[in-house]
Amino acid sequence: MVSCTITQLELPVKKRLEISEAPAEVEDLPPEDAKQPLIWLNIFGLSVLHILAFYALITRASEAKLWTWIFSSLYGTIAGYGVTAGAHRLWAHRSYSAKLPLRIFLAYLYCMAGQTHLYKWIRDHRTHHRFTETPADPHDASRGFFFSHVGWLMMKRHPAVIRNGKKVDMSDIKADPVIRFFDKYYEPIMVSLCFILPTLIPVYCWNETWFISIHSVIVRYVWLLNATFLVNSFAHMWGNRPYNRKVKPTENPTVAFFTLGEGWHNYHHSFPWDYKAAELGAYGLNPTTAFIEAMSWIGLAYDLKTPSKELVEKLTLSKGDGTSSLWGQKHHNQNHHPHER
Repeated sequence: MVSCTITQLELPVKKRLEISEAPAEVEDLPPEDAKQPLIWLNIFGLSVLHILAFYALITRASEAKLWTWIFSSLYGTIAGYGVTAGAHRLWAHRSYSAKLPLRIFLAYLYCMAGQTHLYKWIRDHRTHHRFTETPADPHDASRGFFFSHVGWLMMKRHPAVIRNGKKVDMSDIKADPVIRFFDKYYEPIMVSLCFILPTLIPVYCWNETWFISIHSVIVRYVWLLNATFLVNSFAHMWGNRPYNRKVKPTENPTVAFFTLGEGWHNYHHSFPWDYKAAELGAYGLNPTTAFIEAMSWIGLAYDLKTPSKELVEKLTLSKGDGTSSLWGQKHHNQNHHPHER
């Protein structure tokens, strides 16, 4: 029997934790050639999903009722918070802590997105950060746009990913009863929340046709998949690098828009333990930060970690590319280029 006591807010946002920890470092690995056989079932499945989604959008979008458009958009957005605030910022990076009701809620939302088991998602992401753009990176951006976007799911994993992924500490995830429960029953929970429920609601609540309802689910699913993929591809290739010019991740406001604030990737790879995943001081292009802070105000989230302004400025001046984060708080002198020091 599980019990939980909701207490008063333990750490207000205005007093959130200031961290003086050093910026993240990446383990460097030498190039390593290896055969990676194609996974034809994944290639076929992903191809069919994208074809059906594009077909429905191009030929039948006008037939969908207004409520179907509203419902699908809201359902996909809400599911996205399970990935961004849950799997990513809470569990993969431990950038804040959450009480049991919030952890259950975020795991529920994550299953609505229908990606993979929480344990696998978190392990892959931690491996990605520890071995960014090396053979051990599951979606190594140095291998090109297609591979980092979706190609990595179409072939067997590189041996370096498997070998080095075992070095990643996952003891906290194994010990989390919420993740253990949702991963144990992942398939029925995910299929119900990601596909069955959002198909039935439009049909029985506002008499949408089965064809439109089914295809709206496919469109929403493919959209959410590609939004997640954007962080691995676009946000590692296009944009500026105001915090660390020596790594590929960039600041990309377009990606941030489509991913609830996950496009500030140069900052995130510099300070992965910041609950904001950005230097932003507003929520316009980082709604996940607003969600986490709202949960903090009602007492469900606490120990929100963020670096001091001085630490951000120090890194920016020493390693940045001389630009500033156009959407962030400008803590450093824009006219001072770090390579001139």
